Amino acid sequence: MIHLLPFATGHAKGRFRRLVLALLALLVLTGPAIEAARASGEAEAWAALSSNRGAIAVMRHALAPGTGDPAGFRLGDCSTQRNLDDRGRAQARAIGAAFRERGIAVDQVLTSQWCRARETAALLGLGEPQELPDLNSFFADRREAESQTQRLAAAIRALPQGTVAVLVTHQVNITALSGVYPASGEIIVGRQEGELFTVIGRIALTAPGGGS
Repeated sequence: MIHLLPFATGHAKGRFRRLVLALLALLVLTGPAIEAARASGEAEAWAALSSNRGAIAVMRHALAPGTGDPAGFRLGDCSTQRNLDDRGRAQARAIGAAFRERGIAVDQVLTSQWCRARETAALLGLGEPQELPDLNSFFADRREAESQTQRLAAAIRALPQGTVAVLVTHQVNITALSGVYPASGEIIVGRQEGELFTVIGRIALTAPGGGS
């Protein structure tokens, strides 16, 4: 055994060892507890979408390696943008399949105009995607973050009552709306209640072969 405090008395060493063992036990228990909480939140999210009572799925686009967009980004030119890779495309298809396996009928698929978001929305196979500019990323220019988030919240409130919608967007937009920092392809399920987006749960299906 390595004595981390060689100068301590035997009694102090005993107390120190007990403290270390207690901390180790806490760490062992924390992993399963976190996993259980995650699974519970995911089950609640799927249940809300299955109930057809207006739950909204706000999804970060599938895996597109990198951060932000290259210099020279142009909205209508995918060759100037950061795009999905093969894992991201497989991830988007798997997410769409998970909806279908659960019999969840999606009324609307709305998407950012960024190519990686539009491709994600199309690969879900849950309906014809419609572009919504207020889902566009403001990563490169945060000056519009507050007003754009307010417009997005208003657009969600304006959806017909009971609509089940999937909104494909970007990390910064989701964090501004919900306070959650999602992984690539992660879905935040919630409801717009006045000015607040109330989170019900989170669904995370990792990209095949790893990645987030």
